[in-house]
Amino acid sequence: MAAYQFQIAAFEAVTPGVKVVFETTSDEGYAPQLAAAFASGEVPDIVTHLPSFAVQTDYANGLLEPFDDVIAAIGADEFYPGANDVYRAADGKYCGTGIGNSAANMLWVRRDLMQAAGIDTTPETWDELRAACQAMQTGGLFGAPLPYGQNSMTSLIFIGFIHQAGGQVFTPDLQVAIDNDGTRAALEFYRSMRELCPPGATTYSWGESLTAFVSGATATGIYTGRVLANVRDQNPALADQITCATYPRLSTDIAPWTFNDFPSVFIPAQSKQKDAAKAFAAFLFDPEGYIQQLHAAPGHVLPVLQSISANPIYQDNDIIRKCGPEVDLMAASAAGGFNLGYESAGHQSNAKAGEVIGSNAIADLVQKVIINGDNVDQALGETAAAIDAIMKA
Repeated sequence: MAAYQFQIAAFEAVTPGVKVVFETTSDEGYAPQLAAAFASGEVPDIVTHLPSFAVQTDYANGLLEPFDDVIAAIGADEFYPGANDVYRAADGKYCGTGIGNSAANMLWVRRDLMQAAGIDTTPETWDELRAACQAMQTGGLFGAPLPYGQNSMTSLIFIGFIHQAGGQVFTPDLQVAIDNDGTRAALEFYRSMRELCPPGATTYSWGESLTAFVSGATATGIYTGRVLANVRDQNPALADQITCATYPRLSTDIAPWTFNDFPSVFIPAQSKQKDAAKAFAAFLFDPEGYIQQLHAAPGHVLPVLQSISANPIYQDNDIIRKCGPEVDLMAASAAGGFNLGYESAGHQSNAKAGEVIGSNAIADLVQKVIINGDNVDQALGETAAAIDAIMKA
């Protein structure tokens, strides 16, 4: 928030007569808020940090302004190659751009706890991860903070597990394919991890999962690089003990799958101040302010501009200096990352992905099978039907 206030003040200083009003929202709250705004016509002029699949959905429904002018103003060649592919809409135009990259499902581990448990290497497979969590879980310390709640984190994280088992939610041409061996393997592994997670994991979302690891309540974590800043500020005793890796998968024969929600910036089509909004959107990438935003939680949102990554001011940060290998790994993982709107390089862009996530259909699947003990075949059939209905609506 402080970084945004700096950028707003700097923009107002060079743009006489323009006033920017800043309003915050949340991962769980933005969908109904924006739906109400679009319905009433009283929309914000610019929105940032929503996941790319939500942007594609809104653009497909005619609710967003094409973003090509802003990308040109920033400099299309400034972006990492392919960085804007996820924002290319069916009409060939861009519906937004990324204000950063994120590696949202990194595995975070405690070196001290691994050493005490006799674990020499960071787990690469699910069997290794489960064994490590079992070895480190003692007393009030749990193995992992996986989410099992009816919320977006459970849906998004579990999609990663499906891919880490070699499965997919959709075929490349966007036919529903969630009922597959990969999903079944993911459900079985996720069920086996429940006893290694805190009792409250039944309702965990992003904040609770992050806090569980940062506070020292769990031996491993699953989150972006925000872990680094939060440990520094809230539990500095752990700062020299943590590191990250790509999240384990069923087998090393399966490539890692990193969830990058591609935090975005876009402009609603109903904006009454489109020229000013486009100018401010481009200004958000001005190095002085953009670097302050990236430094607000180093490693959490990673640069999308090549020149920023190499900028000495960006590199001049205590966490980026101290945790260079971790930040570099997250940057590389995020650059090759995917999400439900962009499941793989071979998949079509899915404009209905935001609606699928918003429906909680995948989180419901997790709860039905793991929390309620429902029949797997029936639960998968119901989930596939629910997603198919959304795709056809």
